Amino acid sequence: MDVVPRLRPGVKRSYDEVRRCHVVLFPEGVLVLNETAAAVVGLCDGRNSVRDIAARLAAEFDGVRVADVVELVGRLAERRVVELRG
Repeated sequence: MDVVPRLRPGVKRSYDEVRRCHVVLFPEGVLVLNETAAAVVGLCDGRNSVRDIAARLAAEFDGVRVADVVELVGRLAERRVVELRG
């Protein structure tokens, strides 16, 4: 997939010291992320396509599939955490 995601204005990645996990803060709420999801969000910088993100993560994590990254990015777009270009 050649769509290029990036965090929407007003969305911020952070690490919650109390919960000991990565989170995304956005006007409508907070998303708690697992390690792989945090890595995906970290690569949603407006330069990497979903295919690029999946390839980079497949080298780092076992079992990462393009379809899983596409699904996650789609859910993030639905929640208005990322915007998609392309």
